[in-house]
Amino acid sequence: MAVASLKDVARAAGVSVTTVSRFLNGSLDLPERTRLAVEAAILELNYLPNPHARRLSRGRSDTIGLVIPDIATPFFATLVAAVEAEADRRGLGLTLHATLNRRERELSYLQAVRRNQVDGLIFVTNHADDGAIAAAINASGQVVILDEDVQGTSVPKLFCDNDMGGYMAGRHLAEAGHRRALFIGSVDAMISGARRFAGFKRAMMEVWGKDARIERYAGDYSIDFGRAAARRMLDERPDVTAVFATSDEITIGVLEVLQGAGVRVPQDLSLVGFDDVGPLHLFAPAVTAVRQPVRALGVRALALLLDTDWTDPSKLPPEEIMSVTLITRNSVAPRIRS
Repeated sequence: MAVASLKDVARAAGVSVTTVSRFLNGSLDLPERTRLAVEAAILELNYLPNPHARRLSRGRSDTIGLVIPDIATPFFATLVAAVEAEADRRGLGLTLHATLNRRERELSYLQAVRRNQVDGLIFVTNHADDGAIAAAINASGQVVILDEDVQGTSVPKLFCDNDMGGYMAGRHLAEAGHRRALFIGSVDAMISGARRFAGFKRAMMEVWGKDARIERYAGDYSIDFGRAAARRMLDERPDVTAVFATSDEITIGVLEVLQGAGVRVPQDLSLVGFDDVGPLHLFAPAVTAVRQPVRALGVRALALLLDTDWTDPSKLPPEEIMSVTLITRNSVAPRIRS
């Protein structure tokens, strides 16, 4: 049996195709007699409206996009799950784009908004921009930047409180008697690296003043970098008594190398992590960490995307910060001040 088309409905009801289309998408009120005729034709022909065509006729896709660097890490997997659940609750679809942290892929996905393929994007990157990404975001319009900043953009932005997270970690270690500490994290070009280090250093200086000894190894948020940083520390900085590893992945890499080298946590070296999305509580010892509210970040990012008045650029919300929490476990031991 042939599937009825919009044209078939219009012919049976004695009206134009445009009339039926506008009636179905809610943009036209018909006289009762005409409305009844259209509805009768739809029923008789068992016509099923094409939801994609209806969305296009309204200039909407009822779909939002989420652009992330990777889907394999606990942080991003949890973020995706939170955004998808909230989108479903609001009756929206979600398209997921993993960029592998490559600039050209990010640029191609940003074009989706301009082509009306999605109604807006939540955008996450993990590398510094040369200006091309910022220009594409500003041109795209309905984009919310999440987790890491893209400098030069004028869109809503949502971050965790990186500065306070670094401060919490530094204060916890310093008050436990540690003044020779190593920060393992991102570079200053990334907002997470700059702010976490600034908070960490401020806390250490508040407790130890000029006696604080703070080293910094900068790289990416990966297990491989955690391993490399730990090996470098064992070779170059045997005097370090505490480490602040600023992602779950870095923490895992550090712990792997320390275990292989026979360095005990916390007896020989104290450790604080960041994110606390992965199973840091299952390690032996369970790892103290600054916890990011990843699910809440995802839900709030979608709310910013949907609830912002995009018609007036002067009213776009400013940068928004969400609180973090220090979860104390067993990876930090007191050290006698010397």
